[in-house]
Amino acid sequence: MQASNELPLVVDLDGTLTLTDTLAESVIQIVKKNPVNLIRLPMWLLGGRAGFKRAIASRTDPLAASLPYRQSLLDYLIVEKRRGRRIVLATAAHRSIADNVATHLQLFDDVLATGDNDNLKGSAKLAQIREHIGEDFVYAGDSHADLPIWQASQAAVLAGASSGVAASVRNTVPVEREFSNAAAGIATWIKALRVHQWLKNLLLFVPLFTAFSFFDTEKLATLIVAFVSMSLGASATYILNDLWDLSSDRQHPRKCFRPFASGALSIASGFGCAAMLLAISVTLGVIASPAFAAMLVLYLFATSAYSWVLKKQPLMDVIVLSLLYTLRIFAGSVAVNIAVSKWLLAFSLLTFLSLALVKRCAELVSVRQSGASATAGRDYRVGDLEVLWPLGIGASFAAVVVFGLFINSPDTIARYNEANLLWLVAIGFIYLLARLWLATVRGEMDDDPVVYVIEDRGSRLTMLSMVTLVIVAHFMHLT
Repeated sequence: MQASNELPLVVDLDGTLTLTDTLAESVIQIVKKNPVNLIRLPMWLLGGRAGFKRAIASRTDPLAASLPYRQSLLDYLIVEKRRGRRIVLATAAHRSIADNVATHLQLFDDVLATGDNDNLKGSAKLAQIREHIGEDFVYAGDSHADLPIWQASQAAVLAGASSGVAASVRNTVPVEREFSNAAAGIATWIKALRVHQWLKNLLLFVPLFTAFSFFDTEKLATLIVAFVSMSLGASATYILNDLWDLSSDRQHPRKCFRPFASGALSIASGFGCAAMLLAISVTLGVIASPAFAAMLVLYLFATSAYSWVLKKQPLMDVIVLSLLYTLRIFAGSVAVNIAVSKWLLAFSLLTFLSLALVKRCAELVSVRQSGASATAGRDYRVGDLEVLWPLGIGASFAAVVVFGLFINSPDTIARYNEANLLWLVAIGFIYLLARLWLATVRGEMDDDPVVYVIEDRGSRLTMLSMVTLVIVAHFMHLT
């Protein structure tokens, strides 16, 4: 191996030096800038791979500073560069992207990349390497398309190669160094699907609970199917949202560790998984109830509109979030044909508006602690906390007022044997919401208040006590 260390090292970009695909990232970027570009993609592809990449690259802003690099390989290249070794970037990415990466990293002596008319991949890349470097070189790559180049090289550097590709290379040439990918197992996908967020879809069961029909097995079974349907659909939108927000997530102190932003999962696998989940989700929605399926489509449409456009609009984003939570309750009522009161819808709207503002304030507190002045990807500034604090806390207490009016309504008095016990539930709401806001002010709040409630022992006990009191107030006579 000592001899190979003296040879020029030719390094691939996508999947090798970076943990992502720059073409896929560029496509997302230009569609995000102008959705009409989504329609133009097939037309550009008719001009061939090189023409397609040229059309994409000409509309793409510089990517290099935000890309997730394979740090272990990057460190190795830095050491080799200091030793005086010649290092060349050779990639099928367009020349403008390759030059941007080379300028950003300041590591490469030369750059070989796809031009306006030639797609530098496989044998075409090998021909360029031989023309500019000669027959003696070491190649660093990751994919099956790189096998002809490795066969022509004097040694190989494997970076993120699959076990099959790695075995083929080892049987062909000496391996100078290996850099493997961290295993993207079940835990990584669970994180990408945000399975913990499925708990939000328990709101589907609220109409069944408030109607005290939880022993109706047929309705319960319907809601279970609806729960799975909405959860899978939500996970699909979470994945698409993460892919949509790659650049801004990488600038966030916590979101940068998400599977797609960090490069732990590929963009292609994300789109494939999202498509599969959406198909299963809609199928289960129809099985639960055609009316529920319509509500599911509305929910998915609203979620997508939020992710792509509305979440960038200050205040509009939190209003839409509160509507999405309330929509879950209404979808549950539609699935099992149980009417929900206007009191419940008004209470949920105000409560979830407060929780959405908790989330925004928690993000701004985190931004302030990091020394920044604004959130990435959203038009919120640290100074906005002066408005958001009172708005969120006011929404909390408005929700409690609505709950108090509900307790005194004739329907509630007639429906509950001990309606006055519900005042204890109102006190529980005051304590729970105030606890969330106190944790937010102290910088202890997770990005999502629902996660905080689940993990916080005091909040869990408060929720359990409130549910118990509602059941007791309905079923028991205490006098």
